[in-house]
Amino acid sequence: MSLRFHEIAESRHRTLNPLADDKLQLLGEICRIAPDSRQLDLACGKGELLSRWAAEYGVRGVGVDISKVFLDAARNRAGDLGVADRLDFVEADAATYQDTPESYDIVSCIGATWIGDGLEGTLSLMRRHLRPGGLILVGDCYWISPPPPEACEVLDVAADTFTSLAGTADRIEAAGFELLEMVLANPDSWDRYVASQWWTMSDWLRENPDDPDAPELRDFLTRSRRSHLEYGRDYLGWGVFILRP
Repeated sequence: MSLRFHEIAESRHRTLNPLADDKLQLLGEICRIAPDSRQLDLACGKGELLSRWAAEYGVRGVGVDISKVFLDAARNRAGDLGVADRLDFVEADAATYQDTPESYDIVSCIGATWIGDGLEGTLSLMRRHLRPGGLILVGDCYWISPPPPEACEVLDVAADTFTSLAGTADRIEAAGFELLEMVLANPDSWDRYVASQWWTMSDWLRENPDDPDAPELRDFLTRSRRSHLEYGRDYLGWGVFILRP
């Protein structure tokens, strides 16, 4: 899926992952965030996590994303919540973003482990930014039960890209981290994240029938609906895992 398609499909979303508002609130409570903690959010999307935590806990931080569209929305959201002076949003590749090593109390990457070609690689990227004693927050998928080959084909993901929850804990430990806590999405919040994109894309296609990308987006919409209904709800879980080295 192209970046432009993400920007279209998620144009009405505030949080660009399956975590519902109450779970986002719970995540902040669990992390015991001290005022003026420094946070780096890699692939930050529209910056909802940073903006809320800056408003609620006094976080200061940096959000990094490749989408100018999402970053503009992030800056607007920070302004709406009165925390623009506490946050910087940087247009850059999260995989290669450079900053002072070990300079953040919290490093997050919520649902974009593709930046490191998977969970383990992404944790390695995140570690270099983390202060001793800091927290890593990583959002990723897991298999609820072992998927059949046809599920992987329809979902367009290799079976070994993800693993079970227990297998995810094993991968985290192998990468040199301890799993402290987790907050998991549920089928309803998955529906709200995925299914609400269908209406957004349908409206865009009606409004832009002659756009050169319209046929490809229409195909993506069709595949998105079928893959979620046929296999995604049964096999794919998603959660945020709270770690420390």
